[in-house]
Amino acid sequence: MKTAILSDALWRRRFGADPTILGRHISLDDDNYTVVGVMPASFENVLFANADVWTLLQYDSSLPSFQRGEWGHHLRLVGRLRPGIAIGQVGRDLDTIARNPTEEFHRPPWAALRQGFIINSLQDEVTRDVKPALVAVLGAVLLLLTIACVNVTNLLLARGAQRSGEFAIRNALGAGRLRMIRQLVTESLLLTFLGGALGMVVAEFGLRALLALSPSGLPRVGAIRVNASAFAFGVGITTLIGLVVGLIPALHAYRTDLRTRVQVSSRHTLGGHQLTRQALVVTEVALALVLLVSAGLLMTSLQRLFAIAPGFNPSNLLTMRVQTSIKFDAQTIHQFFTQSLDAVRQIPGVTAVEMTSQLPLSGDIDQYGVHFENDDPEVSYNAFRYAVSPDYFEMMQIPLVRGRRLDAHDSADAPLAVVISESLANQRFPGQDPMGQRVQIGPSDGPWHTIVGMVGDVRQASLSASDLAAVYTTPEQWRFPDNTMSLVIRAGSNAAVLTPAIRRAIWSVNKDQPIVQVAMMDELFAATAAERHFALILFEAFGFVALALAAAGIYGVLSYGVTERTREIGVRLALGAERQNVLGLILRQGLKLTLIGVGLGLLAAFAVTRWLASLLYNVSATDPSIFAAVAVILIVVALLACYWPARRATKVDPLVALRHE
Repeated sequence: MKTAILSDALWRRRFGADPTILGRHISLDDDNYTVVGVMPASFENVLFANADVWTLLQYDSSLPSFQRGEWGHHLRLVGRLRPGIAIGQVGRDLDTIARNPTEEFHRPPWAALRQGFIINSLQDEVTRDVKPALVAVLGAVLLLLTIACVNVTNLLLARGAQRSGEFAIRNALGAGRLRMIRQLVTESLLLTFLGGALGMVVAEFGLRALLALSPSGLPRVGAIRVNASAFAFGVGITTLIGLVVGLIPALHAYRTDLRTRVQVSSRHTLGGHQLTRQALVVTEVALALVLLVSAGLLMTSLQRLFAIAPGFNPSNLLTMRVQTSIKFDAQTIHQFFTQSLDAVRQIPGVTAVEMTSQLPLSGDIDQYGVHFENDDPEVSYNAFRYAVSPDYFEMMQIPLVRGRRLDAHDSADAPLAVVISESLANQRFPGQDPMGQRVQIGPSDGPWHTIVGMVGDVRQASLSASDLAAVYTTPEQWRFPDNTMSLVIRAGSNAAVLTPAIRRAIWSVNKDQPIVQVAMMDELFAATAAERHFALILFEAFGFVALALAAAGIYGVLSYGVTERTREIGVRLALGAERQNVLGLILRQGLKLTLIGVGLGLLAAFAVTRWLASLLYNVSATDPSIFAAVAVILIVVALLACYWPARRATKVDPLVALRHE
């Protein structure tokens, strides 16, 4: 008896969450299976997220060996290591098994396993594609948190300086220093606790936007939520930050000579407070520059990535994957797909429809070793293998470089023909004409194909991938029939609206063959840079906030400095100083802080942005033009922040300032 387990999603979608599903029979590839279980909704198949049915691994001995697939490279082994066992040790043991086959289990030449096994940690396997983007985002969050803490510290220092006279009087009346420190820390904790609680409420809404922007390959995205643990962590970390931030002005107050402060106006601040606040502003500017440089690098990288020609025209192309039963023989498979193409061509609005064994930029990776005639038998080239319908190149607008394209005459009983990509031709025949050369695709006992044409390179794995070697045959001339093919439909208007009609047309040929992964080619095109785009959006947002906080910090320090120096400015004006000189004095003070921060920020960015290298394409992590542009932008924004306090300083009335004391 063949048994099957259903996913929770399939159970609800296809069977209406029927509680009596256990024991019922379902049909898979014309075989009956008994449902013995339903996986819980919380289960996530991280290796293949789209899986809906699980059955025992078994092969039909009645099928030809190339269709059974027990020696195919389609299986993945998953094992849990015993405590104390390293992955490296497991790899060595498996390599020993691979290189020493058991006589009872004969291995065909293509399954010799001479290269051993590829051993990876499951966690690394699942997170490899998105880990660089997530680590970069974590770094951006920490930078922004630090900038926010610096700004809050600056505000508390300014507030503490204003209250220094109050503390001096309270000390004179008997209040101890430790008591006043406790008061400052308590006030800081109260503010940060309330701010943290409010921030967690905002985070609930922000998380929804974040998940909407997240790349499709983000693992366990459904488990991301603001739960009780996350809320407790958020409030706890903000409370801890409040404690640390609150201690800084409290310690300043502790070290201040309170007796002296009784004799000094509360409008005056000791130099230590001013120096500390200026140092914090420099830190803000430096951290903001790191974030802005990172955003600039990612933006430039994304622009250059999308400027790459994919090798075909992706506009207004509808794609869908059509599967056939593994029990179909080669003739039945070819007949089904041929009839399906004919049926889709009859739909009004469809201008062209073709098929391919693997669709560019879709995640399909079907590569074979390619051996050219008269080469060393041990020398081969790794190339993407496509089985395409005759007019595929014209419809996809893949340019013909030399020779001819595949056509309807390349049938099963015709001489075997192959079209190769320009990159493969340049690798094997640099500066030569490859037409007429013979090539062997896959196993060494396979037939020889004659090269009849050369076409432009197509980006298969991603826009940034450098492996462009490819070989093209017709489905009828490929020795192993493809049970799954991707249909590519070009329509005169919006192709997506034709999806229901196309499904009906295919099912009119055979209603039992599934149609999956329906998508517009433009969507697949954009998805290849999803991780970079995700990181860019967040870095842009964080960079904008950091720039605003840095500007606010500069403004706050200079504005408070103008208030503190009201009497000094009044004396200068009374003694004949020009208002332009006062304006320049304040601007120079702000510009000095900014330039120091920019200098330190450039050094920090030079070191930090190297961590972004894996997210960048065709741009150096230390690109001087981006560093310079960001520095100029930050200086201009800082000058604008300096202008308003400086302008206010020029409005000081000398008589009012002198009477102020």
